[in-house]
Amino acid sequence: MSGPVSLEKTAGEGTPQVAEGGRVPRFRSTRRLPAALLAAATLAVAGLLLYDIAAVRAGHPAMAWRRRLAHELATRHLGDGLVIAGAVAAVLVGCWLIVLAVAPGLRGVLPMRRADGTGDDGVRAGLERGAAALVLRDRVMEVPGVQSVRVDVGRRVVRARARSHFRDLDEVRTDVNTVLAEGVRELGLAREPSLSVHVRRPAKK
Repeated sequence: MSGPVSLEKTAGEGTPQVAEGGRVPRFRSTRRLPAALLAAATLAVAGLLLYDIAAVRAGHPAMAWRRRLAHELATRHLGDGLVIAGAVAAVLVGCWLIVLAVAPGLRGVLPMRRADGTGDDGVRAGLERGAAALVLRDRVMEVPGVQSVRVDVGRRVVRARARSHFRDLDEVRTDVNTVLAEGVRELGLAREPSLSVHVRRPAKK
């Protein structure tokens, strides 16, 4: 079987791949770039504010943007439209950052199961969804009667939409289900997805 495979080394965690009930956790994105950008933006804003406060303490006038902001905060009521819009935007940004921090990310990588007693306990393998879809597509194209097929591999469901130009559609659907089930087992995924197969005739020109 060919296709890109991701390997992850987890140090000092024993065997973290296998959780209760045999479940394997998903790969988590490190998100170095978003974290660095957010840290840089926070540092820039904090540095600018600190500089302005130090300048005011030294007897210099405050920056225009801070005077304008202080005036707006002092004169606008809590029910003002701009205040509400700003509060809603802040809440949405905060929720988005929480989701980014909690969500595993790397949805394109499917965890693979490990054979008991083999390999390093700190190594995890994953298969890209695009590579898995390509392998399964090639297997389905070998089914007699299949003219074309589109395979989408998700974490829970593998969807196949095939066109058959001859043979009975029920027979083709049965063969496609059998081939896909065998192909999914051979992928070695930690969690085997269910199958959703649709077979139809090609459109008449």
